[in-house]
Formats: sequence, C-alpha cells, structure tokens
Amino acid sequence: MQNDKTTKLFRDAPVPKAVISNAIPSMVSMIMVLIYNIADTFFISQTNDALMVAAVSVATPAFIIFMAFGMLFGIGGTSLISRMFGAGNEKKARNISAFCFWTGAVIGVISMIVIWLFNEPICRVIGASDDTVGYASQYLGIVAAAIPFVIIGNTFSNIIRAEGKPQKAMMGMIIGNVLNIVLDPICILFLGWNVAGAAIATVVGNLVSVLYYIVHLTSKKSMLSIHPRDYRAGDGIAAGVMAIGIPASLNSLLMSISNIFINNVMVQYGDMAVAGLGVAMKVNLIVVMLLIGLGSGIQPLLGYCYGAGNKKRYTAVMKFSLLLALCLSVVMTIICYVFAGPLVTIFLQDAEAFQFGFAFSRAYILSGPILGFLFVFINAIQSTGAAIPALILSVSRQGLLFLPILFILNSVCTEAAQIAHAQPITDYLSTLLAAILFIITYKKYFKIFDEESGKVS
Repeated sequence: MQNDKTTKLFRDAPVPKAVISNAIPSMVSMIMVLIYNIADTFFISQTNDALMVAAVSVATPAFIIFMAFGMLFGIGGTSLISRMFGAGNEKKARNISAFCFWTGAVIGVISMIVIWLFNEPICRVIGASDDTVGYASQYLGIVAAAIPFVIIGNTFSNIIRAEGKPQKAMMGMIIGNVLNIVLDPICILFLGWNVAGAAIATVVGNLVSVLYYIVHLTSKKSMLSIHPRDYRAGDGIAAGVMAIGIPASLNSLLMSISNIFINNVMVQYGDMAVAGLGVAMKVNLIVVMLLIGLGSGIQPLLGYCYGAGNKKRYTAVMKFSLLLALCLSVVMTIICYVFAGPLVTIFLQDAEAFQFGFAFSRAYILSGPILGFLFVFINAIQSTGAAIPALILSVSRQGLLFLPILFILNSVCTEAAQIAHAQPITDYLSTLLAAILFIITYKKYFKIFDEESGKVS
C-alpha cells in the first residue's frame, strides 16, 4: 500500500501547505548548490590570482555538461515516478528508480574516462587561453572523478521528492555541500592546493551526498529501490524517463554550450572579462537557483495530481505557484541589482575584472522578474509527460534563441556588457514561449486524460 503520509501531502493537504512543503526543501537544496558553487570561486579568489578564477569559470561548463545526465534521470525519473504514484503503481515506480540509478552510474563512469583521456583538448575547446589552460585542465581532471557521484546525486535529489520526502532530498544536498564548503578553505588556502584543492573538495562532497542517498534508498523507509533485481528498461520505463529527461538534460547541456560560446566571445576582451563573466553568472544564480528550486519542488506534486486525474487540484497548485514565483522573483531581483557591486567585490579584487563583473551582473539580472514564471511553466509541462513541448522549450531557450541573439549582439555591439544582454533578452522570449506551450499542453493532455480514463472533471 502506498505510503499514507505521502498521499496525505500530495492529495489531501491544503494547496499552499502542499506547495510550500515541497518547494521550501527544494529551494534550500538549490541555495546550498549555489553556495557550493560560489564557495569554489570565493576561496580561489582569496589567492588574489584572477587567472585561477578565470580557469575555474572556464572549466565549469564542461563539468555541467556531464551534470546534464543527472538532470536526464532526475527530472525524467521524477516526472514518471510521481505519475506512477498518482496512479497507484508503486511497483513500477521502484523499477524506474532502479533503472535511473544503474544507468546513470554507468554513464557517469564512461564520462569520467572521457574527460581523463581528453582533458586539455576539452579545456581548449571551452575557451581556456594559454594563461589559464594549465589551471583549467588540473581542475577538470580531478573533478572528473566526481562525475558518477554528481549524476547519481542530482538524480536522486530529484527522485526522492517524488515519494513525498523533500526533506530527505534536501539533507543529501546539504550534507555534501556543507562538507565541500568546509573543505574548500582547508584544501585551497591552508594546504595551498589552489584549484586542485577546490576540485578535491568537490569530489568528496559529492561522494558523501551519494552515500547518504544510498543509505536511505536501501532502508525500509523508502518506497523506491536501487536493487539490481528491480532494474527494468522495458514496459515504457526507459522511453518514459527519456521523453522528459532528454529535454531537461538538453536545457542543461545547451546552457553549458551557450556558456562555452559566450566565454569564447568574451576572450576577445581578455581573461579579466572571462573572470568577470564567471562571477556575474554566479551572482545571477542567486535568483536562478532559488526559482529553479521552486519549480522542481512543485513538479512531483503536479505530477501526482496529473497521474491521479485531479484537474481541479492541479490548477490550484499552478495558480498558487505562479503567485509565489512572482513575489520571489521581484524581491530577489531588487536585492541582486542593488547589491551587485558588493557581491562582485566578494570574488574579484582586480579593478578591471570588477568592472566587467559589475556590468555583467546588472545585465544578467534584468530577466529576474519573469524567471519564476519560466521555471514553473517548464516543470508544469514536464509533470504531464508532454515530451514535444518540453523538447521545444529546451532547445529554444539556450539554443535556438540564445545563440542567434548572442551572435547578433556580438556583431553589432562594441562593448562586452552590451553582449551580455543576450541572456535577459532570451529569457523574456523563453518565458513567453513557455506560457504558450503550457496552455497548449494543459488543454491537450487533460482532455486526452478525460477521454481515455474518464477521471478528470
């Protein structure tokens, strides 16, 4: 029998309580991810070597490319599992969970080997200069050991929320990230390992997160499974996970590719521009990660409502989530815009790098007021299993929209800060597209549900 506590939260709790109970742990997890990402840059910046900051900024997109696989199994698995729980099919949910764990682990090991074999060429491709390639390849080579753990950790920090345990998902992220933050100053500054120290801290933090999740998943308290005997790829499992997982991972993948392109564009303005851009992206992440947390937090709830055929509750969850997203977006945008200078100063002491970082931060945060809507719509589309709308949105935001806008601005603008406006322009267009696709998805998929099952009224 399905866990009563989970059913009560997803099906019976008042909508504000259900949304907040799922969203807050997810947002806390994303804030911890943000702090963990910022920690590396902050403690590296304490060496007063802007080239090291630039090197870590350059190497990060390559690492995120492999994190996209965690998004594939995490978002795809969460969407399918939450729908299975909503439909009362707990056995298939366990099969999906085991599929995500073992397939993700294998891909992680393969990815790790690829980076070790082609480390320096990868760094050159993603924008490392002669001055930064040594640091970048050193960082990426060590961080590669964490890739299997990153994929599994990102997968189950999402999937565990689908069984109604957002606090467990949050704790796994917190434990690993806090350990990483504690190890950063020890490894980077006290031991003097610099970028290698940052990479080692990342590996250890991700390993501990995965161990925490494994302990939970193998306990009797979990409705999920990672046991090999529960592994299934057939019966629509692999296809169901990939249908939503691939668009989600493509979005992350294209985000990394777009970062690689803009790094290469900014190289023409010097390494300090690359360092400033990397810091500006981290300042912007303060808003982005919080809102991603809201969106991913409500996805299991929406998926459960859809799987159960509860159109009325699904609609109520969406309305409350959009209102909450708007409030968070506006408040966080104001904070990050007003305090852009002090935030950039935390990471960059070099005057030239600071000027780039400040200008880029002010440009990036312009899309803040609507980002909450964007991530709520994205997760709402994913919650229904609507593969085509999810795919369209994923390839549009950081690919079909961003790259042409970036190239156009690069050809007509003479200042680096003007080129940085490619991202906010893209975000406004993406939000409009997401709203249109959500309306189409909502009308189409609930109508299909009604005709096939008769459950939706």
